[in-house]
Amino acid sequence: MKKILLIATGGTIASTKTDGGLAPALSPQQLLRHVPDAQAFCQVDAQQPMNLDSTNISPQHWLELAAIIEKNYSAYDGFVVCHGTDTLAYSAAALSYLIQGTRKPIVLTGAQRPIDREDTDARQNLLDSLRFASAGDSGVCIVFGGHVIAGTRARKTRTKSYNAFSSINFPDLAEVRDQRIVRFIPWAGGSGPRFTHKLNTRVMLLKLIPGLPPGAFSAAGDLCDGLIIESYGVGGIPDAYLGQLERLVALGKTIVLATQVPQEGSDLSIYQVGHRVKERYQLLEPYDMTLESTVTKLMWVLGQTTQPEEVRRLFYTPINYDLLF
Repeated sequence: MKKILLIATGGTIASTKTDGGLAPALSPQQLLRHVPDAQAFCQVDAQQPMNLDSTNISPQHWLELAAIIEKNYSAYDGFVVCHGTDTLAYSAAALSYLIQGTRKPIVLTGAQRPIDREDTDARQNLLDSLRFASAGDSGVCIVFGGHVIAGTRARKTRTKSYNAFSSINFPDLAEVRDQRIVRFIPWAGGSGPRFTHKLNTRVMLLKLIPGLPPGAFSAAGDLCDGLIIESYGVGGIPDAYLGQLERLVALGKTIVLATQVPQEGSDLSIYQVGHRVKERYQLLEPYDMTLESTVTKLMWVLGQTTQPEEVRRLFYTPINYDLLF
């Protein structure tokens, strides 16, 4: 029987009603009482390092979760992190970079309804996650609504429906159907685990809108070491911001030019507005990466090095299916 560590962080799955709305309150032991069928295929221990609405999850919490998994890695066959849905995709991407090459499954899950509600999706999500974590398939992933999504490819695309998460620009890894795991992409194995312990959180996102003042462009760059610019279509920088961009590049800022469009990714080579800045300023582009992966990977990369060529090499090194180009 597989031995699983459940790490509870709060979220809707563990919430109860209060006068001010839903708030996390249930312990991991209370969560497990709702999935007695799990006892047939795994033994579960539990820890609760935090009990937060995931709106309050920060990079420091990602480091804390990674540290718990590292400390307990040899003692368990798999790990399940119960987490609020709002920042679940960011946490899954961050753990994909902090824990690379894992030969044991690290599964994140949550719910759109509290686990003690009659109409909840929480019981099935938790049971599916424990089942997948017990199956031996490795890597960091999200299990939600029967879908198994690579940790770097998930995005919350629905705020209320049970099928809240989609895999962006990449197929689901697997499904959990009728107590069985149906794998679509064979696990390629892992050479790790390799744990890293540092993130540079001085990363900022600027979403371009028509008419954005040039001063806002510059101010965003001044507040960070790495600036992700979400442009339009396949990517480009409007003429009004070229002077500000040149100043930020001269200051040594790492600039990533992404797209606001969720599907199919960026390609700065297509239009002049993208080609000119990529060639002149050597901007990075995320191609088909999700925003969540772009943000957390840049934090991870800048936490490892400040050397431009090494930043470029690490950013373009595929990790947990995050990048295909």
